Amino acid sequence: MRLLRDRYNLPRHPYDETHPPMIKTLRQWLMGSCLVLFMLPSAQSAEARVAVASNFAAPMKRLGAAFEQDTGHRLALSFGATGQFYAQIRNGAPFDVLLAADHETPSRLAAEGRALGETQFAYAIGRLVLWSADPRLVDPGGEILRTDRFDRLAIADPRLAPYGAAAIDVIGRLGLSALLRPRLIEAANIAQTFQFVASGNAALGFVALSQVSENGVITKGSAWIVPAELHRPIRQDAILLNAGRQNPAARALLDYLRGDKAQPVLRAFGYLP
Repeated sequence: MRLLRDRYNLPRHPYDETHPPMIKTLRQWLMGSCLVLFMLPSAQSAEARVAVASNFAAPMKRLGAAFEQDTGHRLALSFGATGQFYAQIRNGAPFDVLLAADHETPSRLAAEGRALGETQFAYAIGRLVLWSADPRLVDPGGEILRTDRFDRLAIADPRLAPYGAAAIDVIGRLGLSALLRPRLIEAANIAQTFQFVASGNAALGFVALSQVSENGVITKGSAWIVPAELHRPIRQDAILLNAGRQNPAARALLDYLRGDKAQPVLRAFGYLP
């Protein structure tokens, strides 16, 4: 302490000359302990690289901010189609966690030895909606699909995006495949599907409820919330990838998504727990 004081011309503390060495030593130990405690969160924090399905972008941004504040860890979020992430991970993309839009992709990665199967769990059940930016176009029962009042219908690529596969299920269950096939336009993922409709490139689109609602209320345009029995369940699974095996931030994120703080956010964006 004297060396630092003399080097930087710090004023002498009156205790330096008037208190016995034991008191001075105790004071120094307390100051050192405070310094260690101040530095401890930074030393323990880590960063996780997370591949996030496009439909989960809005809730994940909110959850990510809360997670970082609550834990001190950091997240590097990438958003895209689950099928594209699968190909990237197989080619060595260094993601620590995958938040998929389906159940099958994480299971496949685990079977291939690219992820830890025991960490896989469903973090949300997605909801599909037929949506238009026009607030008067879509009726509550989706009967607009049987009319000629629209030109194009946007869906996510059903080969890559589970929401696109669910859209194909709905069209088939309604017996509208032949009628609607000429009007379909495919987007790379659910985020691009939303952009096609929002920009007017398509009058209608099957998108995720989380993209157009908050707290259970449609916030823009008009929409028909598709009954769940018309398509396969959109179970969205999370899994720890091999790159994140030793990453404390990655494991903490999976725990956070299962915790009580995440559930209100999921419900607010229209997901089922």
